[in-house]
Amino acid sequence: MARAALTGLLGGSFNPAHGGHRRITLFAMDALGLDETWWLVSPGNPLKPQAGMAPLAARLKSARNQSRRAPIVPTAIEQRLGTRYTVDTLAKLTRRYPKRRFIWLMGSDNLAQLHRWKDWRRIARTMPIAVIARPGYDADAMTSPAMAWLRRYRVPAASIRKRGQWSAPALVLLRFDPDYRSATAIRRAHAGWADALLAQSGQGQGSDGQERRAKVRDRLTFRKLRQEDKA
Repeated sequence: MARAALTGLLGGSFNPAHGGHRRITLFAMDALGLDETWWLVSPGNPLKPQAGMAPLAARLKSARNQSRRAPIVPTAIEQRLGTRYTVDTLAKLTRRYPKRRFIWLMGSDNLAQLHRWKDWRRIARTMPIAVIARPGYDADAMTSPAMAWLRRYRVPAASIRKRGQWSAPALVLLRFDPDYRSATAIRRAHAGWADALLAQSGQGQGSDGQERRAKVRDRLTFRKLRQEDKA
């Protein structure tokens, strides 16, 4: 009987995706023995303002560029599933892909505010959570209400690597050299990054004089997102 693929899930706005996302993903995959990781490019984060949020197609395109030649699959499947909250997304993914075993990956900045997420304890009961250290957030994460509840379920990374020897709730804390790259800094330095990226995807006029609209294919759902698809 084939073993279930061990798949990491890293959610975020990826506004834009950058080398830091790739680096922490590959680190977590190595530490946990994951077969691949899906980047869940969110249509919209309920805890983040929409001002300054690039179109979904641009963010997915940036994620595809950063995931090249790596076992990372960027996807906007949440748009297809019609989910807004992580707890609902994870429930649908586990039903939709029963032959996979999922691990939720997140930075310590998200652990610090996890208690504000909808049904966050149900998230923890759905699949193990691996938290990756982020500069400046560790103290808040370790003293957060969610950590007070999750601490009793802490397990070593080796327990995930052994497969079949873990169940949720389970919390793994991962530490590695800090990566200070951020999407905020990229947006400040390159305000027009989204338009430039979509222009590379084929925007312009065709031979018939009609404007071509950039499309980005989702590697998981195979759906094409148009440039005007909004966050």
